Order: sequence, then structure tokens, then C-alpha cells
Amino acid sequence: MDTLKRNKDNRIDYGVILPVFLLCLIGLLSLYVALTHDPRDPNIFRGIAMQGLWYALGALVVVIIMHLDAKWLWRITPFLYVIGLAVMLALLRYYDPELATSTGSKNWFRVGTMTFQPSELMKVAYILMMALIITQHNLKNHLRTLKTDLFLIGKLFLVTIPVLVLVMMQKDFGTMLVFLAIFAGMFLMSGISWLIVVPSIIIVAVLGTSIILLVTTEFGRELLTHVGFKSYQFARIDSWLDPFHDPQGQSFQLAHALMAIGSGGMFGTGYNVSNVYVPVRESDMIFSVIGENFGFIGGAFVILLYFVLIYRMIRVCFDMNNEFYAYIATGIIMMILFHVFENIGANIGLLPLTGIPLPFISQGGSSILGNMMGIGLILSMRYQTAKKLENRRSRRV
Repeated sequence: MDTLKRNKDNRIDYGVILPVFLLCLIGLLSLYVALTHDPRDPNIFRGIAMQGLWYALGALVVVIIMHLDAKWLWRITPFLYVIGLAVMLALLRYYDPELATSTGSKNWFRVGTMTFQPSELMKVAYILMMALIITQHNLKNHLRTLKTDLFLIGKLFLVTIPVLVLVMMQKDFGTMLVFLAIFAGMFLMSGISWLIVVPSIIIVAVLGTSIILLVTTEFGRELLTHVGFKSYQFARIDSWLDPFHDPQGQSFQLAHALMAIGSGGMFGTGYNVSNVYVPVRESDMIFSVIGENFGFIGGAFVILLYFVLIYRMIRVCFDMNNEFYAYIATGIIMMILFHVFENIGANIGLLPLTGIPLPFISQGGSSILGNMMGIGLILSMRYQTAKKLENRRSRRV
């Protein structure tokens, strides 16, 4: 019995579980502060209870996914991808009009008082589909050439373009950036020749720099307006370039987030102390709560937890002798890393605001479930690999 228990413990990567648990705990503490000082007078107990329920549901999802081996994932991946596309397509017709009016994005379903964002779960289905395609391609093409690499890129675009089109139709620019970050990470890790990778990086860098330069001129803004840029996107970039250019208007949210974080100093103002009001603090701006209450030390600790989590997930990539698993891990790492980088970067003024939540901390069931699914996939890699090794040893005995 003791041996069986010890074997099961060895299958579980506690180095991944511990930082996730601590981040969830910080999320509950931060959410309580955000809701307590929200002038809209929300139901604090309901908000905390719902967040706790989502954490519990997410933990259950982790346990279920952890018991799925690579063969099961391989078989169900195409179905998950198609179902995800169908749900996102349905969202264009059955989106929540109230949230669409307040946020400008048609990316939420509503069932009674509950809302749900399908794109958060689609991220995981997309990662699985990309990993499947890359692995299948590499198995069939042991000798890599520019021709086979271009063929692989074409297949990756075939599964990426429908997702991006649907996200663009939902007017969710932040989520589109997440999918592009996932694509970029898996593209770089897929073994494609540097003769293709280097020019691609240069093109993306030039394109991004050109867009920023265009935003700073009237002619450039007119040009960008014709290709689909909206006024609120220009406003976010203006606030990013100069957070205090209109602190009572367009840049109110970012300016007050910076003041809240700045007021925390080195050690913070103390738990549940809020001297600066920041809109949407329970979600996109949750890091401003951490910065104000716990100061630089608290913010650095949260970032350290994310670094530990990312490091442990990278270790999975190196420890697993399974190409499919390695590409899945790459996609999940990029998904979580980009969320952290963009959210914290936006809160401290390094990046424009895009409405991306902070993983495991921000309020939101869809985001929690999507990230927990990713953690479940990471844990399943260690669990299933250790299980197979144990089975082989028992057969030899």
C-alpha cells in the first residue's frame, strides 16, 4: 500500500501545483480588496464564492485531464478544435448584448446571471491542434527541406486563420494577440529552418514598429482607420505613450493604476487599504491591488511565482521523451507567459491595455478554466510518463 501511494505521488509534479495554488490564494485575497472598495457596491460574498467555485471546478478539470494519456489526446484533438470553432461561430449570433455594449466585444455568452467566454477554452483546443499538426508533419518528413517547412507553415495557417477571423469578428483584439503569441512560440519550436524564421521575425518587428509610428501621425491614423482600427484602440495607445495626458478621461484607468502601484512603495500600504480608485480592478487591473497593498515586494513575489511555474513547465518539455507533449507544453507556456507579460506590463505602463486577465488571479471563470486545462495537460505529461515506466518495471518483475 505504501509503495502504491509513493508511486502515485511520484507521478505528480508538485513543483507545478504549488505556484498555481499560491497564485489562486493571492487571487482570492486581491479580489476581496477589489470588490470591497468597488464604488458599484457589488455582492462581495457572491464574488468571492463564485471565484472559489471556479477554482474548485478548475481543480477537478486538472484531475480529469491528468488521467488522459497522449493517445486519447491525439484522438480527440480534431473534434475539440471543430467544436471550438462551432461554438465561437455561434457566439457571433448569440453573444451577450449587454456586455458587447459595455466592452465593445462580442465574445461572451450569457446563461442567466452567468457569463462565459468560449475563446478561453478555444486557446487550449488550438494548442492541441497545432501540436498534432506539427508532430504528424515531423513524423512524415524526417528529412527537413525548405519545401517541407513551407508545407508545414501552410498547414499551420489553415488552422490559425479561421480562429483569428472569428476572434476579429468578435472584436476582441487582446485575445487575438494571445493566439498570435501561441502561434509564434509553436512556430519557432517546430523545427522550421532559420532561413524562414529570421525573415519572419524581421517582418513582424518592422510591421509592429510601423504601426506604432503610424499612430503618432494624423496621416497614419487615417490610414489605420481605413484598415479597421477603432477609436478606442487609438485611445489605448495614446494612454500607453503618455499615461497622464488625460488622467480624468481616456487615460483615467492607466493613470490611476500607476498611482495605486506607486503609492504602495516598497512594502505596500497594508492589506485591504485602497486610497486610489482603479476601474475594473477585479479583472484586468488586479495587479494594481497587489502593487498598492503589498508594494514592490509583493509584486515581485507574484512575478517570481510565475517564473517558477514557467520554469517547471519548461522542465517538462526537456524531461518528456514525447514530441506531441513537448509541443503542447510549448503552446501552454506561451499562452500563460503572454498573459502575464501583457497584463502586468499594461498595469505598470510598459504595454498598451488590451483587456487580458492575469492567470489564476483575475476574476473570471472562463479564464480560470482555460488556464487550469493547460495545467492539467502539463501535469498529465509527468503523470502518464511515470505511469508507463512503472508498468514496464512491474512487467519485468
